[in-house]
Amino acid sequence: MQVSLIFTVLNEAASLPALLDSIAGQTRLPDEVIACDGGSRDETIALLRSEARFPLRVIEAPGANISQGRNLAIAAASHEVIACTDAGVRLHPRWLEHITAPLCADPGPVAVAGFFLPDPHTTFEVAMGATVLPALEDIRPATFLPSSRSFAFRKSAWRAVGGYPEWLDYCEDVIFDLKLRARFGPFAFAPQAIAYFRPRGSLAAFFKQYYRYARGDGKADLFLVRHLVRYTTYLIALPALLAGIALGGTPVKMAALAALLGGVAAYTRGPYRRLARAWGALPPVERLKAAALVPVIRLVGDVAKMIGYPAGVGWRWRHRPPG
Repeated sequence: MQVSLIFTVLNEAASLPALLDSIAGQTRLPDEVIACDGGSRDETIALLRSEARFPLRVIEAPGANISQGRNLAIAAASHEVIACTDAGVRLHPRWLEHITAPLCADPGPVAVAGFFLPDPHTTFEVAMGATVLPALEDIRPATFLPSSRSFAFRKSAWRAVGGYPEWLDYCEDVIFDLKLRARFGPFAFAPQAIAYFRPRGSLAAFFKQYYRYARGDGKADLFLVRHLVRYTTYLIALPALLAGIALGGTPVKMAALAALLGGVAAYTRGPYRRLARAWGALPPVERLKAAALVPVIRLVGDVAKMIGYPAGVGWRWRHRPPG
């Protein structure tokens, strides 16, 4: 079957060459590539229009959000099999081959979840990737909701669920995944279809990213229990433990301290396990720096989520989005 590869861009001149090079280097080239630009003011459009290694069409839609851009690109696609990625990534040479194989070989699956791995350039990015990104063994294929940076599906299925939710600016791929899975069942899983991307390079950029993600959760009414657990932990359990350590008698102090240290260890166990695998590429001093960053990144991300989620809920109450 023929395949259309789509992605959206906005001021991606710095990262776009890596993506275009990785598309050109695929073992199975797409039959067409469609990029939707949301109003770039840098050299993004010029880079796209100068690409001559594979057929590429550019849709210019100033002001379009990611959902609108993806829907425009998919609507313009000529083929039934749609492979979706993002600017800012670098695709494994066999990414397209792996992510489309279940759709081309079997009429059953309507969607294929690919995987993604960090491509860190700094110690901070190594720590960031280990803290916030799952490893392959952390994934349960039956419930995994893939990022649209590594996803493929049938155009007929996209049409059947109404496409990406254009009213939502973040977490739009989660809503699209949930609609597809509710309508058609679990996705096929292609762990070899890997998209590499750089984690956020500073705490400020990470805070902004996770604030937006949590605001998207609030707008879309996603993961309420998960957010309530976070509020309970930070606003009730943590103050109670700190009060026990500060004000309690010796047995209470020891019990509260043990509970606090045990909770921190449990919360950071996964990130440290993933970080240990990347330590071989770091000098000893940088290993210590990365290890020290893990709880800081966790804390900053949680604070960003606790601020972003109610902002999204307030937006939902005011705007009453569909669904």
